[in-house]
Amino acid sequence: MAEFSISQTARQLQRSVMRDLMKYAVDPDMISMAGGLPASECLPVDALRDCADRVLTRDGARALQYGPPYPPLREWIANYMQKQGVDCTAGQIHITNGAQQGLAILSRLFCDPGDPAVIEAVTFTGVQQVTVGRRLQVKTVPTDLQTGVDVDALERAFQREPRPRMAILIPNFHNPLGVSISVEKRRAIISLAEKYAVPIVEDDPYSPLRFSGQHVLGMKALDRSGTVFYIGSFSKMLAPAARLGWIVAPGELGDRITVLRESLDLESSQLWQRIVFEFLDQGHLEPHLDRLNSVNRRRKEICIRELRTHLARLGVRWTDPQGGLFIWLTLPEGIDSMRMFRRVIAKKMAYIPGGAFAVKGGYQNTIRLNFSNLADDQIPVAIQRLAEGLAEELQE
Repeated sequence: MAEFSISQTARQLQRSVMRDLMKYAVDPDMISMAGGLPASECLPVDALRDCADRVLTRDGARALQYGPPYPPLREWIANYMQKQGVDCTAGQIHITNGAQQGLAILSRLFCDPGDPAVIEAVTFTGVQQVTVGRRLQVKTVPTDLQTGVDVDALERAFQREPRPRMAILIPNFHNPLGVSISVEKRRAIISLAEKYAVPIVEDDPYSPLRFSGQHVLGMKALDRSGTVFYIGSFSKMLAPAARLGWIVAPGELGDRITVLRESLDLESSQLWQRIVFEFLDQGHLEPHLDRLNSVNRRRKEICIRELRTHLARLGVRWTDPQGGLFIWLTLPEGIDSMRMFRRVIAKKMAYIPGGAFAVKGGYQNTIRLNFSNLADDQIPVAIQRLAEGLAEELQE
């Protein structure tokens, strides 16, 4: 094959560790807590089948054509956001192919390669791909495992010249940390954004997955100056394969966001937009979320119980989220979870080493666990295998 010159972006982008580890999922004996998947048995297959039949019967070929963002879906999202305390109109809603595309669009809206941006020191790999992967000058801030991002560090990052062009934060049930930003910190972050004129990208696919505790207003709901740009998604709250999400942005930037979206892939599937709207319009979402979150809560509680039984005595600490899909483990100092991964894989259990989420390295003694997509009786087995692997590692 001929040798071609490739772009710096292509060289810089790293494949998600989660994608690399998916190869282990095909082993029928593997018990995986590695993915970021909702419970497969809770996906609303029958309701979506009925909605697809309704759409194709009613709309016919129109549902299979190219087309602009589906107006009824934009209206539904605007109403949904208003119920969350966000003052917005349908004209401020931009349909995307999932939250990841929203991140890609807003990254391009605010930043050219080489521009400064702020992200958390440990964060979702998709956030890294639209910042580090686009060769931005990334500044990182730590995250407290009880209250969320370090606001003092965030202000120092905002103060440094050149000033950041944007900051991306995950406020609810953080991926991978499981923590949520406290209300006090949310208000402080918005004040900093206003003071230093740094737009905040609120990456929020997980807030509908709350299963305990009190609802907390999102940063966009607290925003009165238009400094927060909100990203939502149907992937975790409905079905990942729908690949639909949305951006809430000021109307004056709408045309620019639309053109950036068109430059990536023109538009989202008319068929899926109409199916999802039909699902929402038929009133299926609330009972679906009730069931999904009930299952998530039970599985998280089983997971925490098993961690207490098997891993507390080995010096392991963990977060205890009130929603979402993830628990973050901190192992004893000196344990390398990437090295230990091979040992645990041999026992037919998979996880994500926490270092995969560390933007600038470190965090080698951490692990992300997904509790939602295992049957109740598989979770104790998975944690037992993890504990056995760690016990062996501690004896080395």
